Amino acid sequence: MIKCIAIDDEPHALRQLAEYIEAVPYLSLEGSFESAFDACNFLHDNAIDLIFVDINMPDINGIDFVKSLSKNVKIVFITAHSEFAYEGFQLDAADYLLKPISFTDFLKSANKVNERYFQQNSSLPEIQQNRDYLFIKSEYRVIRINFKDIKYIESKREYVKIFLDGSEPITTLMSIKKLEETLPGNMFMRVHRSFIVNLDKITVVERNRIIFDNKVYIPISENYGEKFQEYMEKGFV
Repeated sequence: MIKCIAIDDEPHALRQLAEYIEAVPYLSLEGSFESAFDACNFLHDNAIDLIFVDINMPDINGIDFVKSLSKNVKIVFITAHSEFAYEGFQLDAADYLLKPISFTDFLKSANKVNERYFQQNSSLPEIQQNRDYLFIKSEYRVIRINFKDIKYIESKREYVKIFLDGSEPITTLMSIKKLEETLPGNMFMRVHRSFIVNLDKITVVERNRIIFDNKVYIPISENYGEKFQEYMEKGFV
């Protein structure tokens, strides 16, 4: 695990940053601080690998704070002002994030720092499976999802979005391939590089697409179409 702290004088930004850190499997949040002074006191007695620090703070700014640190601590600078970026990189910062920060941007930065400096195993298990349900890590929570409640799953590059009956979609950090390998093959089928569908939920197929709720259209790609057609033909009378 990469031991981290977060420093930002804005409470909302600090809470968001802490949640982002806790959502990444190979990062461990050891502390969060609204003041660089408080962070300095913590660092005096605790070894840390990586610091996410805002540059523009009222007591000690992030640049001066980092100048006081030992060289073996990696830094990701955070600021709302892009003009500070150059000075941050002059200090050999590991990365730089511009506010407002999305989780996607944060994750890209964390992955880059991990691969460049730490080589931590970022493929820790995101899924725990049982007979008719699985547990999914979503942000800082672990959520139980029953197979029968899943309608379809959409890939969003680093994420997948799981659409459910009767509740809001759940987003989790994993590949669609890994999820495809985990789901029971007699119940789920991949019909496109970006979509997996629950076969029990299909009621309408039209022009190489599956229609859910008369408003969601799932394309059936050529690469997966033959297997899906074989499934459909088994149901013909």
